[in-house]
Order: sequence, then structure tokens, then C-alpha cells
Amino acid sequence: MRARRDPERTVDPATTTPRPKPANPWAALLVLCLGNFLILLDTSIVNTAVPDMMRSLDTGIDSMLWVLNGYLLALASLLIFAGRLGDLFGPRTVFVAGLVVFAVASVLCGAAESPGQLIAARVVQGVGAAALLPQAVVLISGIFPAARRGAAFGIFTAVAGVAAVSGPTLGGLVITRLGWEWIFYLNVPLSAVGVALAWWLVPDLRTSRPRRLDVVGVLLATAALVGLVYALIEGERHDWGTVHGPVGIPAILAAAAVCAVVFALRDRRQREPLVPPGLFRLGNFGPATVITLVASFGLYGFLLVFVIETQALLGMSPLESGLAALPWTVVLSAVAPVAGRLTDRLGGRRLLAGGLAVYALGVLGMALLVTPHSTAGTFVVPLIAVGIGMGATIAPTTTEAMREVPARLAGAAAGVLNTARQLGGALGAAVVGAVLQHRLADTLPEAARAGAAQLPPEARADFLHGFGGAAGEGARLGAGQAGGFVVPAGTPPELAERYRNVAEAAFADAFLPAVRPALGAVVGVLLLGGLIALRLRGRPADDGTGHGRRSLRTVGEDTRHASRR
Repeated sequence: MRARRDPERTVDPATTTPRPKPANPWAALLVLCLGNFLILLDTSIVNTAVPDMMRSLDTGIDSMLWVLNGYLLALASLLIFAGRLGDLFGPRTVFVAGLVVFAVASVLCGAAESPGQLIAARVVQGVGAAALLPQAVVLISGIFPAARRGAAFGIFTAVAGVAAVSGPTLGGLVITRLGWEWIFYLNVPLSAVGVALAWWLVPDLRTSRPRRLDVVGVLLATAALVGLVYALIEGERHDWGTVHGPVGIPAILAAAAVCAVVFALRDRRQREPLVPPGLFRLGNFGPATVITLVASFGLYGFLLVFVIETQALLGMSPLESGLAALPWTVVLSAVAPVAGRLTDRLGGRRLLAGGLAVYALGVLGMALLVTPHSTAGTFVVPLIAVGIGMGATIAPTTTEAMREVPARLAGAAAGVLNTARQLGGALGAAVVGAVLQHRLADTLPEAARAGAAQLPPEARADFLHGFGGAAGEGARLGAGQAGGFVVPAGTPPELAERYRNVAEAAFADAFLPAVRPALGAVVGVLLLGGLIALRLRGRPADDGTGHGRRSLRTVGEDTRHASRR
């Protein structure tokens, strides 16, 4: 006898609980996209405001680095914990709470009157972002059936990609018109709209709720992630050596590794583990998580070089640099939803392998085509390739990762997946920045000496002193400061202009031999990701309901698990 279906509730074979059916799941998706856009935009837009913030707050580069990195550190370190909170209290509740914390912190950022206040507010902002991000993945998995989930993730990740690459453009516009404080204040009305629409349009999904939260496990996981992310984002600035007194980057990495091992050993023995050990054996979740890390490595490593190329080497303003990236942004926005839909129909294996190959080809084109005389037009074709590759990668990866994850593990899976994304970004910026820095250390002194030879003998020492360190600080900031030659105080205007011209030529001579191996590292990692993609399992055979046999088998196991409890 066939069971009567409730028209207001549907059951996804990848879940164990009824799934409320919103009147319009696409409207709910737009709300989730708004939250995603805000938090990812804030990972890049603040870079543009660094010079203005330094002048306004009368501070130096070390403080500004923590304004940038404090947000990333809190965001990346708390994602697994935040995913668990969604399981405990409901993903919509935690999503809304994250938006509220993010908005309050944005007000505090804009009102900050000292570097310390701004850094503290940015850390709180990162906490709000961490609470919000995993819930969006869980909610999309819950409100969309498997047959439409890829298209939904395509739209969601297209918004994420646009946010990541549009920071310089939007930041330049806002700072020019309103001042740096408004890159934070504008978050407030948008967050308020997001909160209201989330209560109205996003369903209150409830998965199988854990009975307790493993506080010790949370502390161990957070400590491991804090240590790892801190070492990645601060290692180059400290030359991978001493930070303070006996504490150094190697010791921090070792402590993070110890915490991670203790956490893994302990978590396996818990009745309700924070990261269930069987999670990585579900469908394509394990390899898709690695591909997520690879794609994020490529994005943030490439973005670091692109910003320095356009602003420091070619002399573009932040706004011009952002406009030069428009082919990338537009193509990514167009391709990602299509790629998500194709993943629903065909599976993600070939799409991901091809997308990562095209992504790598675009990055290679950027490395080979750049010259000191390049214009925005020089990069159109490579940026189109990068946009196609990214668009064909991001959405299918998330879809493949979450395809066979049951509802009771969705929060943990989303936390792990987003942690991999943030770690990949930190790792990409760290590795590419280190390669760039080390190559500049080899090429810059020779280029500086050759430039100094073009100046009067009495001016050469001042030139070398003013030129020293400029490129290093720019590579660390990633905000176009690499060509920021410091003219010695009291230099006559005619000589100062000559200093700057020679410095720009010297930096170009040093930068071009350094940028190619840096982007070569990105190409190599992306191609490795393509090989991993070829090992993904094919799309489960359709059983007539739009779901594969493995999902149905998983449901049976989940149902038995639920009945035992």
C-alpha cells in the first residue's frame, strides 16, 4: 500500500527527517547568497582601504596586517564549531545570529578610533562570519531536492566568486565617495534586510539533533586551526622564524599538529564526534574536500599576484584594477550556474577535471603575457579562461561533496568543507607570497643597483635606502604597495620624480622573473586537483526519483541508526 504524501513536507533520500518545503526555495537561496556575499566580500574589500586606514588611525603596517588577518583567523578557525552549533540549535537560527553579530561588529569597525579597537572588531566580525557560512550549505542541501541542488549551488558559489574578486572595485568606489568607514557601515542595512528575509523566507530545518557538545573537542580543534592559520598568514612576515621570544612559527605549527592529532584520536572515541570519521568515506566527500582546498588555493594565490601586477607593476588604481578583473567576474557569474545544472544531469567528474585544466591554462596565460607595458586588454583572454575554469569548478565541487551526506551529518560536513576552503585560501596566499618573496629577494637587489647606476653618485645611497623593503611589504599586504618607493625626506622635486621613475623600472625588472614561478605554483596545484577530480565516483545511477542508489542505501543505514536511538 503506497504511503500518502504530505504536500507541505518532502523527504529527501539523502536525509532522515522531513524537509519543510518553502513556498519558493529560490527566494530562500537569494537570502543565503546575500549573507555569503557579505562575509566573503569582507575578505578582500578591506585591502583596498589599508592606506586610508593607516593615515586615519595614524598606525603602521603591522597593525593593518592584523586588521586583515584577524578576520580571516577567526573565520577559518571556528567553522567546524559553527557547523556543530547549527546541528544543535538549527541552521536558520545560527545563520541569523551570525548576521546579527556580523552587523554589530561592522558598526564597531566603522566607529573604531584606534588600531586596537579596529582589530578587535574585525575578530568579532570573523566570528559572525564563521557562524553564518556553514549554515548556508546545510540549508541549501535541505531545501533543494538532489536533482536541483547543483543549480542552486551554482548560483550560490557564483555569488561567492564575484564577492572574492570584486572587492577592489567596490572598495575603490566606496572609499572614493564616502570614506573607508563605509566599507563597514554598508554591511549594516544589508545585514538587517538579510535577517528579516531569513525569518520570512528560509525554512527552520531541524536535523537529528546531537545530545551534547564536546567542549574539549571544540577547544582542541579550534586550537589546531588557530595555530595552523596563524602560521600560514603570518609566517612570511616573520621569515618563518621567531615571532616573540622563544615562540616561533615552527613551534606554533608543531603545537597545532599536536592538537590536531590529539583531537583526531579523541574524537574517534566519542559517541557524537565533532568530525565523524565516516564522513570522508561518504560518496565523493573526501576528494571533493581536497578539490575545494585546491580551488581556493588557486583563487587566493592568483588574486594576490593579480593585485600586485595591476597596481604595483602597471600603476593602476584599486578601482582600475577591479575593472580590469571584470572579464573574470562576468564569465564566472555566467558559467557557475550552468556548471551546477550540468552537475545535476551528468555528474561532476569530467566537468571538474576540465574546469581545473582551463583554470590552470588561464593562470599560465597571465604569467606569460604580463609585461611592464601591459594594459587591461592584455589580460582579457586569460581572465576569461580563469572565469570559465573557476565557474566550472566551485559549484560542482560543493554539489559532489554534499550529494550523499545525510542530514544528521550535514552541519559537520559543511563546517569541514568551508574550513578546507579557508585553509586553501590561506595556504595559497602563503605559498605564492613566499615564492614571490624569495624570488624578489634574489632579483630585487640586482635591479636596484642597476637602477641606482642611472642616478648621480651622491643620490645612489638614498635611492637604495628608500627602495629597500618596499616590495616585501607589498607582497605581504597584497594591496598594491609593492611599488611603493619611499622618497627620502627633503629630496628636491625634480630628483624625487627621477627616483620614482627609476624605482618603477627596477621593480618591473625584478618582479617579472619572480611572478612566473609564483604563478607556476598555482598552475601545478590546479593540475593536481584535476587529476584528483578524475578519481571521483560517477553520478549514482538514477532510480527514477532523481536520486542514486547509494543515497537510498545511505538512507536505510541512517534510518536504522535513528531507530536505535
